Amino acid sequence: MRRLNRIAAAVPMMLISTVALAQPGTLPRWSAEVSGDAAFPTRTLAGADLQTGGGFGANVRVRLQPHLAAYAGWEWHMQQTKQLLPGETLDLNDNGYTFGLRFEHPIVGTTKGWLRAGGLYDHIEVENADGKTIHDSGHGLGWEGGAGFTLPLGTRFALTPGVRYRELSRDITVGGRTRSSTLSYVTTGVGVAFSF
Repeated sequence: MRRLNRIAAAVPMMLISTVALAQPGTLPRWSAEVSGDAAFPTRTLAGADLQTGGGFGANVRVRLQPHLAAYAGWEWHMQQTKQLLPGETLDLNDNGYTFGLRFEHPIVGTTKGWLRAGGLYDHIEVENADGKTIHDSGHGLGWEGGAGFTLPLGTRFALTPGVRYRELSRDITVGGRTRSSTLSYVTTGVGVAFSF
């Protein structure tokens, strides 16, 4: 009987808590974001210069504390080089998963600043001009860090411009030669986030 009384007392408390979380003015627990960006290489890849590229991605965030959230998502970026294989322009596609923590704090009015740090679980695909994959590095761990702003567009939507640094080290095999390489670049872009 005591257990039944405890359950009977707990149910209304849970309902009150659920209603309170749904009230206007409380911070949404979840958000989703889609983004696009330009990618500027910061070093050569296996001795080859890379051209400026770009990419896109999506992530989901869950708020752990008022200013701290965990994120996880997927991203794709592409850059080109004419120096890995003489006479050929090759596309370097790195894609895979991102995960980490994001700190966000009000700066001025409704504008917030954010910092992000986390890991990558990506692979690099090398494609020829016909779009055929001539090498896949296999997935491996890398890291990223970034900063930017959250500019609200109403109560649920926001623009999230920002800058990030991303780095991934993998072996690349092109033309029968395997070389250890590090793909590193800075992205500048903007996302659209939706809170729920």
